[in-house]
Amino acid sequence: MSEFASVLRSWRDRVRPEEVGLPAGPGRRTPGLRREELAALAGVSVDYVVRLEQGRATNPSAQLLSALATALRLTEEERDHLCRVASVVPPSRLVVPRHVTPGVQRIVDRLGDVPLAVFTATHDIVLWNELWAAMSGDPNRYTGIERNLVWRHFMHGHDGVEWDDTHQEEFSSDLAADLRAALGRYPADRDLAELVARLRRDSPEFERRWNTGRVAEHRASRKTVRTPVGPIEIDCDVLSVPGGDLRIVVYTAVPGTEDAAKLDLLRVTGLQELTPR
Repeated sequence: MSEFASVLRSWRDRVRPEEVGLPAGPGRRTPGLRREELAALAGVSVDYVVRLEQGRATNPSAQLLSALATALRLTEEERDHLCRVASVVPPSRLVVPRHVTPGVQRIVDRLGDVPLAVFTATHDIVLWNELWAAMSGDPNRYTGIERNLVWRHFMHGHDGVEWDDTHQEEFSSDLAADLRAALGRYPADRDLAELVARLRRDSPEFERRWNTGRVAEHRASRKTVRTPVGPIEIDCDVLSVPGGDLRIVVYTAVPGTEDAAKLDLLRVTGLQELTPR
């Protein structure tokens, strides 16, 4: 058995179903994930997982390896090893990190009572909980560049969010400045360079802010979000993940307020809209 097939099987066996939001259930022959469960989490066929574990499938893509690493809750070191034994160069430190570590995934899994999402350094959303989707819209509706917060803000506006002109200017300037800082840290990232080029070409508002040369990171704000249960004023705080340059964005309402009560209501009614009947 190849090293790739060996570690893939070992890492599948060690992931408990409840760690990835699946019921453990009785009668399981393995304490870890079933092949069909891993296939569903990684977005591939069961047959392909079988062929990978038997060493019959070769040359998996970098995208597939990233999906497997996320599904298996691998650390960055384990993800890099998986890439190397699959003869794929691990992600460069000069490109934007996208790997969600097991610790970050546990934070998202366990903080279900507040809207929470994980973004890359360039504001691509990579993970979120159900309450975030209920409040801000389900990111699964979007693909590619449309999942980028900066792109959507400058190209589509801030539909569903209310703030005054001062906050609008500050937030927009912060996003452009944050993207410039990321460009400095990740000069080899082609997707980032293309994002900046398209924004400068297609958005005069972004171009105006970009030309100021400002470098900064967006950290916190207060805004009102229109939701199915009415407008909710929330505090938005951005928490940095050490080492991986991911940002955890958390929405909270002041306890004891009408906004907090609406958030409690959204936790019940809003999630019902996301649950298949």
